[in-house]
Amino acid sequence: MKTDTIATAPIEGQAPGTSGLRKKTRVFMQPGYLENFVQSVFNAIGGAADKTFVVGGDGRYFNKPAIQTILKMAAANGAARAIVGRGGLLSTPAASNLIRQRGTDGGLILSASHNPGGLDEDFGIKFNTANGGPAPEGVTDCIVTETKRIERYSIVDATDLDLGLIGEQQLGGMVVEVVDPVADYAALMQTLFDFDKIRALFASGFTLRFDAMHAITGPYAKAILVNTLGADPASVMNAVPREDFGGGHPDPNPTWAKDLMGLVMTDLGPDFGAASDGDGDRNMILGRNCYVSPSDSLAVLTANAHLAPGYADGLAGVARSMPTSLACDRVAEAMGIAHFETPTGWKFFGNLLDAGRATICGEESFGTGSDHVREKDGLWAVLLWLNILAERRQSVAEILSDHWKTYGRNYYSRHDYEAIPKDKADALMAGLRDKLSDLKGQGFAGQIVTGADEFSYHDPVDGSTSARQGVRLFFEGGARAVFRLSGTGTEGATLRMYLERLETDPDNLFLDTQAALAPIRDAAKEACDIGLTGRDAPDVVT
Repeated sequence: MKTDTIATAPIEGQAPGTSGLRKKTRVFMQPGYLENFVQSVFNAIGGAADKTFVVGGDGRYFNKPAIQTILKMAAANGAARAIVGRGGLLSTPAASNLIRQRGTDGGLILSASHNPGGLDEDFGIKFNTANGGPAPEGVTDCIVTETKRIERYSIVDATDLDLGLIGEQQLGGMVVEVVDPVADYAALMQTLFDFDKIRALFASGFTLRFDAMHAITGPYAKAILVNTLGADPASVMNAVPREDFGGGHPDPNPTWAKDLMGLVMTDLGPDFGAASDGDGDRNMILGRNCYVSPSDSLAVLTANAHLAPGYADGLAGVARSMPTSLACDRVAEAMGIAHFETPTGWKFFGNLLDAGRATICGEESFGTGSDHVREKDGLWAVLLWLNILAERRQSVAEILSDHWKTYGRNYYSRHDYEAIPKDKADALMAGLRDKLSDLKGQGFAGQIVTGADEFSYHDPVDGSTSARQGVRLFFEGGARAVFRLSGTGTEGATLRMYLERLETDPDNLFLDTQAALAPIRDAAKEACDIGLTGRDAPDVVT
């Protein structure tokens, strides 16, 4: 029986333009809070009647009851079908693939990405449109508007479904199809990569450690890397998804994947190391005693993608987020292909991918992907690296060294100042904006500013403009610093400071990254008056 319930819990925290809602789990568990957002999504897209949706999440705490609620609401709103991963599990790239493959009207993906999970940690939900990608700003702005005026939501009064049972079930007038969350994604990967060559690589004695961080990619990595490609079963660490990610922080970077770093970053480590995050859309790449920055990884993949069958005909172009280093631009220019600079957020790549103007995209925040889906894809990046290694039969360090000798090295690092009081973070950014026109020619810590601006993006496909996407300072010699506030946290604000310096002298390609960037770091901190944050050092350095 369908019921209409008065909406009572106000929705706070989603700003216009953001692709989803991310808050503390207890906030989502308030009576009516999740329901209000889901109903607002349905209202914003013209209703759910006769539509088909993909629904799934990363398995974090509250994932299972939230999916039951979403299904009951979809049924009450007249949806024809819902496709759900078994147990409510779907990695974000796998959900994107299902949306595209099955021609659905979109999907509701439950995740707070790389944030911790648990009753006292984080939860999130976002809507992906029919192209499989995060909803564009026009849609998300409509969702925000609906959250401000919603008066009631609809839900059927029914018992929970058994989401562990593959097959079709009926919920009111809606068909719920439970599918294997891995099968369709694994089949897609086989069309892109030479599994025989990767299998031969493992058979030759090549060793791997993949850290699933007790998150969603564990079952995917086991099925593909171990069962299909023949990697040693011990190759996949922390493979069982847990509601609290084993008490860890499922963010694949050197700070949070320190156990993996300890195994791989030695002369006796495995040949290759990798990790993925909570919902499976991010990746970290390591070689034996060799860390590959996300920006360098994007550039190496751009230069070598043609070695994999799915990209043998070459790339239409490459796109990166503005804070990501310019390393891939240098590759694109040498290859004679287009390169694009977009704001942070995968939704900005969607138009380029849909229009066939870019094939590979990447962000410095450990996200890389291609036109096979409309999300970044952690395991895809790992498989592409493995395909390249199987073809070149060099180590990760050798491939990286050859790359720098060919294209130069963009020394790059990101410094995160987390959970800053929002008023202090806003004051710092406002201060930078106020003095942008006066910065040119000024010196900070011995570095001369040659230019400063606030990045605005003009979409070459649909003509839309996205302003205030980060402040950039350019220094003599081609170095730069970028400042922006991140929207991924649930407490306070996170200030991200990005540092970059190009080096083409062969004698200076193998310096310590932080030492090479120290002059730019000191200049950036002085220019932005980092003391306004109340911090003198970052919480995380990547």
